[in-house]
Amino acid sequence: FDIPIYDQAGFEADDIIGTIAEVSKKIPGLTTIIASGDMDTLQLVDDKKVLAYSFKKGLSETITYDEALVRERFGFGPELLPDYKGLRGDPSDNIPGVAGIGEKTATDIITNFGSIEDIYKKLKKDEGAFKEAGIKERMVELLKANEEEALFSKMLATIRRDVPITFNLPSSDWRDHCDIKKIEKTFGEFDFKSLVPRARALLPEVLGQELTEKVETKIEYDPLQVKRAGILLWLVDSSKTTPTVEDIFDYAGTEDLDEAEKKLAAEVKKLGLEKVYEEIEFPLIPIIDEAEKRGILVDKKYLDKLSKEFHTKLTELEQKIYQEAGKEFNINSPKQLGGILFDDLKISVKGLRKTAGGARSTKESELIKMKDEHAIIAPILDYREYQKLLSTYIDNIPKMVDENGRLHTSLNQAGTTTGRMSSSNPNLQNIPVREGNGERIRNAFVAEKGHKLAAFDYSQIEMRILAELSGDKDLIHIFKSGQDIHSGVASRVFGVPENEVSKEMRRKAKVINFGIIYGMGVNALKTNLNTTREEAQKFYDNYFATFPTIREYFDNVISGAYKLGYTETLFGRRRYFPELKSHLPFLRAGAERMAMNAPLQGTAADLVKLAIIKVNDELTKKKMLGKVHLLLQIHDELMFEIEEGAIKDAGKIIEEAMTSVGTMKVPLEVKWGSGDRWGEIEK
Repeated sequence: FDIPIYDQAGFEADDIIGTIAEVSKKIPGLTTIIASGDMDTLQLVDDKKVLAYSFKKGLSETITYDEALVRERFGFGPELLPDYKGLRGDPSDNIPGVAGIGEKTATDIITNFGSIEDIYKKLKKDEGAFKEAGIKERMVELLKANEEEALFSKMLATIRRDVPITFNLPSSDWRDHCDIKKIEKTFGEFDFKSLVPRARALLPEVLGQELTEKVETKIEYDPLQVKRAGILLWLVDSSKTTPTVEDIFDYAGTEDLDEAEKKLAAEVKKLGLEKVYEEIEFPLIPIIDEAEKRGILVDKKYLDKLSKEFHTKLTELEQKIYQEAGKEFNINSPKQLGGILFDDLKISVKGLRKTAGGARSTKESELIKMKDEHAIIAPILDYREYQKLLSTYIDNIPKMVDENGRLHTSLNQAGTTTGRMSSSNPNLQNIPVREGNGERIRNAFVAEKGHKLAAFDYSQIEMRILAELSGDKDLIHIFKSGQDIHSGVASRVFGVPENEVSKEMRRKAKVINFGIIYGMGVNALKTNLNTTREEAQKFYDNYFATFPTIREYFDNVISGAYKLGYTETLFGRRRYFPELKSHLPFLRAGAERMAMNAPLQGTAADLVKLAIIKVNDELTKKKMLGKVHLLLQIHDELMFEIEEGAIKDAGKIIEEAMTSVGTMKVPLEVKWGSGDRWGEIEK
């Protein structure tokens, strides 16, 4: 930003601030404001010439101190703050002070006798004055024994105002010299996407003409070319999800889209990713474009009825929460909610996290930990769910449909780091999967007259991919023989015939199967199994003893990620993990867990995308594309709108295309069903 910087070897920032404040006091008509969270700078406050802007409470409330406010807070003026610290000390700044003298005593002594020098003059001349002022004898003895420490501590606490720097009031605003392109490039390198518009807003007055000219000569880019270049960038750097034109230009180092696309295509080829682009991503672009254009039909009357019901339920929950709290408050305010839970109701749970600002967290994950501690927690969790469903879906979707009643959600090909597509405006992949509210919201999505909605879902795709990538013979055999994977694993882990596997054994096997896929450790397994750590450890160890090939596979994935910095899917897609180089153990551990899952989830993403392409090709060959329309992709599921008379034939074509995609040894299985409403579809 070209903001002037002052520094000098051997001096702290406070000393330089003090020097600038001292110099600026002599400039007629100038008021200097020191913006700092460090309360030491309050000693620099000088009537109306130097003020200090700081935090009053947390990060949300600020205060600008003048001399009067300093006196109101401490009981004496800014000039005595170093003396105050000289007596009470400050461990955070390694200032010893006088051991045994705290804030109250230091305040009383300074209020009565002034500076440390004046205190010791008075002490030597008239010790009785201290007793008259209410200072305890023990405190007087501490003062007498620690004069040197007190003077030394005052020296440490005093901000210097004589640093050898030359400070001149700038003749022009620093914004006059700003290079917005340089700022945007730097922000691009650090992925500070939200800061770019803020930086632009900070400079309109100065750069107004330049920005106006840019707007007037705004270049309209071909959206297809932007999408192509964006996907190329995302393949090169998996962290650049849903890239913008600015992201493309920042990475390529040019504002020519043709040149940027060529550079990115060359980089994709260099990294050996051209097959992923040419066979998976590029052919998908027009298919996804058609799905977005068609959209999905919404029953607005149904949503209106649901809205009334949910708002009534929300009001009931609100009253129940107030009843448990003993008073009304803003349930949506984390600060007020925290006050009710922790201060008023005294709920205390070991291991609760705090926010970045140090406040006690009231996030859903933390509330769940408290659910057995007080009756107020359950209605708060329900309140949040109903409110989220209302604001995100029930009340929001009717505003987003077109004149034909169709909702056109965005399907983002490059929307995640794993390779999976994401959905936005609104996110239809995030509707709760459990029966109940999620199902009721899905019932708002309907088929056009004369059509049915049909959903095709890959069965246990990530477990099948684990068998494929690890080459584990037992897992491969379970899938090839058509066994239930969870019963098959339970049989081997518990050492019983499959026909003797109990429901509880199968449940435990299912938990660890999915846990292994997502890099779950023993502690997480303990929580999900609802058991002891010892049993979880035993189960964990037994699993890998039974399937040693899987342990070896994951070990190789992690060691490869450390060596290369990335993991690869079955089809060569990469995901990068810079956190593996972190010196922080928890960041490395998190990256290891994600690295374990990335090839599985990424390969699943590749298979789903390849399936969309193959389904489209087969429907085109059979001249059925006009009767079958892709609408949505939800994780491992594809949803179509199909003419009623074509359901049987189309279903067979889609299922065969999805199960024959790729060249895996492990068979793929697809379950599907159809219905008038999304929530009614049974597979």
